[in-house]
Amino acid sequence: MQQVKIGIVGGGTVGSGVVRALERNGGLMASRLGVRLEIVRVAVRDARKRRGAELPSAIVTGDWKTVVHNPDVQVVVELIGGTTTAREVVLAALSHGKPVVTANKALLSAHGEELFAAARANNANLYYEGSVAGGIPIIKVLRESLVGNRILSIRGIVNGTCNYILTRMKLEGIDFAEALKEAQRLGYAEADPTLDVDGHDAAHKTGILASLAHGFWVQPREIHTEGIRGITRLDIQFAARLGYTIRLLGVVRTISPGRAPAKGARKRAAGPGIQVAVYPALVPDSHVLASVNHAFNAVAVRGDIVGETLFYGRGAGGDPTSSAVLSDLADAALDLKHGSHDRVPAFVPHDRGGHVVPMDSVPCRYYVRLAVLDRPGVFAKIAAVLAKAGIGISSIIQPEGHEGESVPVILMIHDAPDGKVKGAMARIATLDNVKGPPVMIRVEGAGEGA
Repeated sequence: MQQVKIGIVGGGTVGSGVVRALERNGGLMASRLGVRLEIVRVAVRDARKRRGAELPSAIVTGDWKTVVHNPDVQVVVELIGGTTTAREVVLAALSHGKPVVTANKALLSAHGEELFAAARANNANLYYEGSVAGGIPIIKVLRESLVGNRILSIRGIVNGTCNYILTRMKLEGIDFAEALKEAQRLGYAEADPTLDVDGHDAAHKTGILASLAHGFWVQPREIHTEGIRGITRLDIQFAARLGYTIRLLGVVRTISPGRAPAKGARKRAAGPGIQVAVYPALVPDSHVLASVNHAFNAVAVRGDIVGETLFYGRGAGGDPTSSAVLSDLADAALDLKHGSHDRVPAFVPHDRGGHVVPMDSVPCRYYVRLAVLDRPGVFAKIAAVLAKAGIGISSIIQPEGHEGESVPVILMIHDAPDGKVKGAMARIATLDNVKGPPVMIRVEGAGEGA
């Protein structure tokens, strides 16, 4: 049986998980693929450190270059994370014409365009199923299964840490700080949780999905990003009373279709305008994303032909990500077996005219919570500001049972451009009877299916 020899750079949670998984199911994969996968070299930062998998000392090294430049290594697996050394590893491997498997979403988000160009230039391929949503095969779905569809929208819960925190806040009625502390104790959140709770990890993943779905590379600076630090127990309770659950979503949506070129025109038509954003949102309890709890991920994809599809599973951790890495290794091995380097290209820039629409011009629905003095005429002044801005109110709710100088008022706002809503709320905040800035949370998925 043909063998494909693998070099791994990184022996942490995922790297050790890949070693264990191949020990467990390597024979099964060989029988299914007709190719046996063999790990011949592993680079780690500290060769003396105890790991989750036993590695023969003969194959362990502290120098990644001895893996990448080893003539016996046919496929390089990058699992060290970060965007500096990881970029060097991937570019060096591709320069040798070696296919690369990576689960590094930050690297792809920051340098994806460069890496894919290097893969094409060197007749190699780059596989990255593990970079988004752990063991959920969402990359393969967008590249292969839905290749005949225009992707109209993607809405995903792609950060397990945030989903765990928001789940605990809703189910147990605790505040953000307490839920975060528990997530850190259980290992879902890092000691410095910034990457997760401020939305940056989800933005890396959402940008990759947007790029694949729409055929032009979305730059990180173009992604509107908000985290969950500002979500309070009070808003989660009010959302529940209104029939909603708050989730951190990565959202990719077609805002304006591309224009067809005029007959005989030489210039290329403008591509579609898309929204690419990460933010907390109210999701109707009837929507399947509202029932995705704890550290699980889910991605809802709407295609113009297939309609709604949903992909659900564990989005992080050694085993789910290792499963995705094994899937990429299987594809790489089959490509080598059949002498193909681009049977399924890593990324095809098929719509360079596409662009990300500024968030200010994206129409959104909003939940707004105001703290107001309970006096006659307050609602009239608030409604006047919104009416002047051309913003409609679908409902106004003043929950009973609140005492004190100010009381909460909940507004549900019809679709309106994001920037216009924010401008109106800034004016409302200056009204005499409004105490403090409004709390604004977008509403997603109302009236839509899975």
